[in-house]
Amino acid sequence: MPEDLAAENARPRRENQELRHTNELLKAASAFFASELDPKPRYDPVYQ
Repeated sequence: MPEDLAAENARPRRENQELRHTNELLKAASAFFASELDPKPRYDPVYQ
């Protein structure tokens, strides 16, 4: 019985891990594109 329970729990755990990884990737991508939309150049001393 414990083997069945472990096998039953393995799939959702794997899916959760994949979803967490996907969420981290999407957060990084949204941060990147949000910074691309920032109108002020970060290297310009006038804006610092």
